[in-house]
Amino acid sequence: MLRRARREPRSLVIGVDAEATAMADASGRAAASFKKGGLPNALFLAESAERLPGELAGRAHLVTVVLPWGSLLRGILAADRAIVVGLRELLNPTGQLVLLLSELDREQVDALVNRLEGFEPLEVREARESDVTELSSGWARRLRIPGSRPARVIRLRPCQVASRPRAPWCRRPAGAPASSARGHGC
Repeated sequence: MLRRARREPRSLVIGVDAEATAMADASGRAAASFKKGGLPNALFLAESAERLPGELAGRAHLVTVVLPWGSLLRGILAADRAIVVGLRELLNPTGQLVLLLSELDREQVDALVNRLEGFEPLEVREARESDVTELSSGWARRLRIPGSRPARVIRLRPCQVASRPRAPWCRRPAGAPASSARGHGC
């Protein structure tokens, strides 16, 4: 996250984790003075994915979920409605969600993409070293992705056009009216 904030100084980069202690070191480095490498464009939010977006609704150009674990991984793999809706609602209409998931085969990834309501897949492929660099993932480097451990990149965008025929991977969320807008029906 800090690498992205450093690489994109005109962007606000927000790190989110349900466990504040997981971000303590990065937060401390970002809070340093600018002369000592601080990053005033990096913010940290201790919150679970299920409780987003609130004030952040519709503001994100890019949301990345890199090698999730624990309840976030279980929620994404199960396409938990609260997590999927929270991630989708963070995005602005042209935003993208990028997932880097390890240890899933192509069939598992395809099944997951089909369950992610309100999202349209842009790209699903094997992860490359450039993805690890772009996503600034220290864990992925330590795990030697893609060399020693397979991983997949899934790039999605919120559905936008309600008049298009619905593809299986772009469904209206349960309970949403057929005419709902802003990425809910395709």
